[in-house]
Amino acid sequence: MTVGSQVKGCYSSIKSVEASLEILANKVQDEQAKQVFEQVEQIISDVKQDLHYQVIELSKQEPQY
Repeated sequence: MTVGSQVKGCYSSIKSVEASLEILANKVQDEQAKQVFEQVEQIISDVKQDLHYQVIELSKQEPQY
C-alpha cells in the first residue's frame, strides 16, 4: 500500500468522523455537549482540509495511482 493510498484512506475516515460528529451535535439536548461536539467537528474539519491538500500533492507525485 502506497503512502498516497494510506492518506486517501485516512481522509475518508476523517470525513466519516466529521459527519458523525455533526449528527451527534444535532441530536444532543445538552447545550454544553453540543458545543463540545461542534468544537471537535471544527478541529476535524481543519484536519480534513489539510489531508485533502496532502492527497492532491501525493497524487501529483504518484500519478500512476
